[in-house]
Amino acid sequence: MSKNATESPKNATAAKKDRPWLFRTYSGHSSAKASNELYKTNLGKGQTGLSVAFDLPTQTGYDSDHVLARGEVGKVGVPICHIGDMRTLFDEIPLEKMNTSMTINATSAWLLALYIAVAEEQGADRKTLQGTVQNDIIKEYLSRGTYIFPPAPSMKLITDVVSFTYQEVPKWNPTNVCSYHLQEAGATPVQELSFALATAIAVLDAVKESGQISPEDFPEATGRISFFVNAGIRFITEMCKMRAFVDLWDEILKERYGVENEKFRRFRYGVQVNSLGLTEQQPENNVYRILLEMLAVVLSKNARARAVQLPAWNEALGLPRPWDQQWSLRLQQIVAFETDLLEYADIFEGSVEIDRKVEELKTAAREELSRIEKMGGAVAAVESGYLKEALVQSNTGRVQSVISGDTTVIGVNKFTESTPSPLTQEGDGGIMTVDAAAEQEQIERLKAWRASRDEDAVAKAIADLKAAAENGDNIMEPSIAAAKAGVTTGEWSEALRNIYGEYRAPTGVSGAISSTNGDAIDAVRAKVGKAANKLGRPLKILVGKPGLDGHSNGAEQIAVAARDSGMEVVYEGIRLTPDQIVNAALEESVHLVGLSILSGSHLSLATDVVEKLNAAGLGDIPVVVGGIIPPEDAEKLKAKGIAAVYTPKDFDMTGIMSDMVDIILSYEEAA
Repeated sequence: MSKNATESPKNATAAKKDRPWLFRTYSGHSSAKASNELYKTNLGKGQTGLSVAFDLPTQTGYDSDHVLARGEVGKVGVPICHIGDMRTLFDEIPLEKMNTSMTINATSAWLLALYIAVAEEQGADRKTLQGTVQNDIIKEYLSRGTYIFPPAPSMKLITDVVSFTYQEVPKWNPTNVCSYHLQEAGATPVQELSFALATAIAVLDAVKESGQISPEDFPEATGRISFFVNAGIRFITEMCKMRAFVDLWDEILKERYGVENEKFRRFRYGVQVNSLGLTEQQPENNVYRILLEMLAVVLSKNARARAVQLPAWNEALGLPRPWDQQWSLRLQQIVAFETDLLEYADIFEGSVEIDRKVEELKTAAREELSRIEKMGGAVAAVESGYLKEALVQSNTGRVQSVISGDTTVIGVNKFTESTPSPLTQEGDGGIMTVDAAAEQEQIERLKAWRASRDEDAVAKAIADLKAAAENGDNIMEPSIAAAKAGVTTGEWSEALRNIYGEYRAPTGVSGAISSTNGDAIDAVRAKVGKAANKLGRPLKILVGKPGLDGHSNGAEQIAVAARDSGMEVVYEGIRLTPDQIVNAALEESVHLVGLSILSGSHLSLATDVVEKLNAAGLGDIPVVVGGIIPPEDAEKLKAKGIAAVYTPKDFDMTGIMSDMVDIILSYEEAA
């Protein structure tokens, strides 16, 4: 027998492996203390980097006791109001040794300031800190909605963070140009490529024009720009998209900015795979979707992600439990450590089919980039409404494709017969719920913080921050000083609101053209017309986004579908108080109010709207609610007077429109 035949498996597989990507889990909830315990647990299970989810008040610059924060505190992430919260969040986690990603945008300068302040308290040298702030405010106008300021001052804040970190925190990624949420808002692969790259160009142009980084240092500064992308279920296309990103970014940096060093032109990216495609129906199928989507960003070595975070199988149902997050982490570890994936060079090099698809995507993306450039760039394309309208349009097409069956989604529009999943039969319904007392406890801690600090130091820090903003100075050092003085998130944001103002982005609904057609929509249009004749005027609905949830995809699709079915639609965008919604219902004389809430705050916000409608003498206006709402919560909402509840499983827009007509007529008859 030959020596090779008897060689042990260990020796046979001793090929040198590449280092795996960073393993992250996007997490945070309830309080800094609870999130700190979760982080330490996940790190103990083999997670190699942190990915912090902040709650909506923190993301949009409000303290936990602000009126708009009601019902939102600790729901989709951790509340951070001041440096005390940040200390607690990272207690016993040495930041000098950690690689931390913070998904934060409008308040990214502030959260980075808090992070640096805590790290320095721990004794760390800021120059050693490693991590990322997303700091891509442009895409917030298009998808996620956590913007605060108008585009111009938002670009100034991005520029300040990029310039400051290049000098002071050189290992930090100061902006994570984020196409992830563009795909969630309906972007095609070409739109994801072109819109994200247009944003990156806008950022680099702004940094260059600011003069904060010298021409000699500028090429190296471009090497700190990173990206955060999405990977959907069509994983061959998604893998080709990533190869196209690599080529196009290299091309842009070399040709537009003259970056000669190949190292600085590398496309560095992290990824979370698609959450939009996770289904409430047969949720156990989501495990396979997540695996396939991860393969799109790790199979191709030349376009492999630097960091990966995976959603949990049950995110279409509610907040994942620690066990669910562990399951997603184990998936990454199995692919990295049990398979031979990391032992090979790029397995797609020389593939005719892959090369053809990559070139097709690159050609289409260049055409779209040229179109945006002619408009004046990404900021101008945001302000004109072009980018938002394009996303609403493509998302409308995606939704209609699922409804028609042209796009197959197993368990949703094909193979829908199912045995009940034992994963969702546990007492907790297969998800974690945030303790209702967490919000009030956070508010009490905030009040105690304000009472214990040096108000003179706070006043001086805020004055210095305002002066920097007014003078056009870099606001990072004044922000770090404000953090150390005890300034709160809401106070930092309010100081800049006073200088920069606030902004309401275009909704993109009015310009979207529906692809709806056929007998079903014709029947609904006839039903709407008949109801209008009976009531003596056109049916009119208000689509409202109460609270701070900026995920407006569902609201936009309902607004487009209602408009196309013949109803008049009032839709004023995101971030409304219940009082504003009730006032709009009164002034517009609507027949129905539809609320879209995806942040988990549906019980408090929807109930508040119903109570305020009743108090205003508008109790005869029905209210329907859509969102990620567990069945037991749906029953509670109906008991509080909500006429109907819709969740992601209710994807048939024409069916929802027909329901709303019936609800309007039943309320009119009862009145």
